[in-house]
Amino acid sequence: MRYAPVNPSDLIPISGAYSHRIALPAVAGYEGVGRVIEAAPGFSHMVGKRVLPLRGEGTWQTLVDCAGGDAVEVPDAVPDVIAARAYINPLAAFTMLRLWPVRGRTVLLSGAGSSCADYLGHWALRQGAESVIGIYRSKSRVPRMRALGIVPVSMDDGPRVAEAAGKADVTFDALGGPVASRILGLMPNGSTFVGYGLLTREPVLPPDEPQASFCRFHMRDHLVSAASGGMADAFAGIWPLLAGMELPQARIFPARQWRQAIAEAGRPGAQKPILDFSDCA
Repeated sequence: MRYAPVNPSDLIPISGAYSHRIALPAVAGYEGVGRVIEAAPGFSHMVGKRVLPLRGEGTWQTLVDCAGGDAVEVPDAVPDVIAARAYINPLAAFTMLRLWPVRGRTVLLSGAGSSCADYLGHWALRQGAESVIGIYRSKSRVPRMRALGIVPVSMDDGPRVAEAAGKADVTFDALGGPVASRILGLMPNGSTFVGYGLLTREPVLPPDEPQASFCRFHMRDHLVSAASGGMADAFAGIWPLLAGMELPQARIFPARQWRQAIAEAGRPGAQKPILDFSDCA
């Protein structure tokens, strides 16, 4: 392994929230980039190639073993620091926009300062969305949102949040909790609410008769269908989108400083922490 980012999805199981689905001991990390040093005969052409090791062991370690069919080659033009972040959030955003197309529609994002919301907002506009509105918590995220073409609305500005919810055709919600529940209750007839995260760690409580369709999205539910067509094929549409997007700066931590990296991940407005395993081999 070379790089592995520290994502909220990594920290949730570390906290014990997924204890019913995790067998210990375990290694954290769902994504990253490395170079193949050994492969089964059918995949010997991958030796020396940079790959994303998908659906294998945890990526926060120097050596990761994954099935050859789940190793996605990284194009030469994509640098390691981008490739390391190319799986969890980009694939989720790409899949959601395929399942719920937004051309000509008004899109609302909650948790709009998150990495996944960056991809959703920018790619929704590229797909032809009429407009994208983002609800944020930290003011530090506003310049980034504006640079991507996302209209920022503070989570604390109740009237503007209500106005945005009332005209949203599609909402992609990363928060859950009271804000998401309120948005769902205010969305118009024929609209769609997609819950894909619970950053508040509180559920969405739909009103008795919501006018919007209420959908949940979990990437793991779609990995089997993505893998059936070949993970490399699934990424064929993602690499060009990543190449055309300026990602936020990341902060590289030597892997031995993993505690500092985790602390950085929890700091509002922080850069994306990435663990560097190159000095651990």
